[in-house]
Amino acid sequence: MAISRDPDRLVFFTDAVVAIAVTLLVLPLVDVVPESARNGESPVEVITGHWPEIWSFLLSFAVIMRLWMVHHRFFRHVRAYSTPLILCNTGWLLTIVVLPFPTEIVGVYSASRFTAGLYIGTILLASAFQSALVLVVRADRELASETHPVTPEVLTRSFTATALLALALVLAVAVPGLNYWPLLLLFLSAPVERAWLRRPGTRRSHP
Repeated sequence: MAISRDPDRLVFFTDAVVAIAVTLLVLPLVDVVPESARNGESPVEVITGHWPEIWSFLLSFAVIMRLWMVHHRFFRHVRAYSTPLILCNTGWLLTIVVLPFPTEIVGVYSASRFTAGLYIGTILLASAFQSALVLVVRADRELASETHPVTPEVLTRSFTATALLALALVLAVAVPGLNYWPLLLLFLSAPVERAWLRRPGTRRSHP
């Protein structure tokens, strides 16, 4: 059942949580400075001696912002919200808040099937919750915007990313040495989407 309220409150709350999560990413780098000073390191060594922490910060920031942009754009298709939508959104937020943890592991520990699986699996969960949001809104006309409905293109785009991430996770865990390389499968998103939408009987529409 739809809650007849503008979804802006939900969007504002989600944006605030993402903003806090992104802000907290820098705290480990802030802690490095006094630690380096106690160890007698120079300002230059603060940078050169802590590349893993810096890399983890940049990676987390880039991934979270990419996930947020997809999520934020999707809400132009939403005009109300329901309990299932709130639950899916909460699950998505959980993955965003947790993502810095596996990213920190990626930066500190050597690449392995476990570290790659943990990292890719967390991103996969975020994508899966995003796909669930798309399904919830598409299935309930009371939730969908009348001017910007959820089109087949939106649905295909969401599920293509989730399917490719699932395949990347399987490859990263099953094949030794691949580690994070399967994430390059995401570059296939556009051609896969086009091929799927060109299938006979697939109705094209525009938001």
